[in-house]
Amino acid sequence: MNKKLPNGLNDISLKYFEMNGFKELTNIQAKTIPLILRGHDVIGISDTGTGKTHAFLIPLLQMINVNIDCVQAVITAPTRELALQLHKAASSMTSVQPKLRIKLISGGTNRQKVSRKLSTQPHIVIGTPGRIKDLFLTDESLLVNTAKIMIVDEGDMTLEYGFLEDIDAIAGKMPDRLQMLVFSATIPLGLKPFLKKYMRNPKTVKALKDDKFDPKIRHILVPCKHKEYSETLLSILPGFQPYVCLIFANTRQIAKNTAEIMRNSGYRVLELHGDLSSRNRKQALTSLNNREYQYVVATDIAARGLDIDAITHVISLGFPTELNFYIHRSGRTGRSGREGTCYVLYKDSDDKSIKSLIDKGLKFDHYQFKDDKWQQLKPYGFKRMKKKTELDHKIAQIVNKKTRVKPNYKKKKEEEIKKLKTKKRREMIKKSIKEQKILRAKTKQREKNSD
Repeated sequence: MNKKLPNGLNDISLKYFEMNGFKELTNIQAKTIPLILRGHDVIGISDTGTGKTHAFLIPLLQMINVNIDCVQAVITAPTRELALQLHKAASSMTSVQPKLRIKLISGGTNRQKVSRKLSTQPHIVIGTPGRIKDLFLTDESLLVNTAKIMIVDEGDMTLEYGFLEDIDAIAGKMPDRLQMLVFSATIPLGLKPFLKKYMRNPKTVKALKDDKFDPKIRHILVPCKHKEYSETLLSILPGFQPYVCLIFANTRQIAKNTAEIMRNSGYRVLELHGDLSSRNRKQALTSLNNREYQYVVATDIAARGLDIDAITHVISLGFPTELNFYIHRSGRTGRSGREGTCYVLYKDSDDKSIKSLIDKGLKFDHYQFKDDKWQQLKPYGFKRMKKKTELDHKIAQIVNKKTRVKPNYKKKKEEEIKKLKTKKRREMIKKSIKEQKILRAKTKQREKNSD
């Protein structure tokens, strides 16, 4: 398929394609759109920032019959923020199809109030699994049993957050011939039984990275040494001028504390984490989209799905327990071929995580910000070669000495080396005793002179 001439798209889809300024399809779009239009179940495995949202929105636009007043597609997301992001992207489709009704169903809103507004069913439902299940199975006001298409976005995250049971309950009441589309960065073992249960001969698509869309992210390690993360953070902030800087903390409490410390130091900071009310989280996302803040402190709730072009820098306060989330964190910058920088403030306890990512092929630069300038450090893990002593050379001579193989030859070499070490140790002790005698004599002389 020619990525510049997407086959199978009708006039409305092509108009939407052009309206968004798309020049060509990304790899995930080029591979999945024809399969979805032909009615296949699809497992789309793609990294963050590769355009997977439009991989299912573009075909969905022409698969929905706006003249039929019922739910025809359900899209689930594991968090309210991701659901809101999807709803925002999907709502742009009404500019080319005004009759299309799209409804956001997520937690944090009055359930009864939402139920009353469902007298007319939407064509597309986008929301969190728990709230969709409540309105469908408990309140019976959202009639998703008429939908023939179900899309599970961020499948691995849905599993990790424990929402797969809710989706199972919903899908179990939907039509037997349900077209299931699952998009995910990875397919963990725990997700496979669900895929096997609901998908019929699914087409698995692994999108290779496209040079045009591959994030150009620079990863920089910054040592905390004896300092706390927040102290190191404040010390490096003068070292760059971001358009928007996203700062990741591993817990809500650390996020709140970090935001407070930054405010006390004169920075205007936006918070984005689970301790905020639904209304405040929605307002935070709106402010973020409107570029009202230069610094945002967040937990990993913001690491998946947020597509804010203005994010030029990401700072990670240590590494997350699940290392894949570091990749998602850094992926918030460098979107669609743009350049970005991800700083990681690390401590000794992060050594295992750093080495694991290096082993996987991630390249880290190593810097510190000192005396108002960035100073490059030796590569992480660099150790200076210990200068060989005379004893080392003698031991090497014994080890490398070519001798005829005789019984116990290894033991004899070990004994010879042991004698050398013992002799060296005795010499050091004698030298130390001699130095102490000289020091004591000098001390006595000084005391005598002072009298």
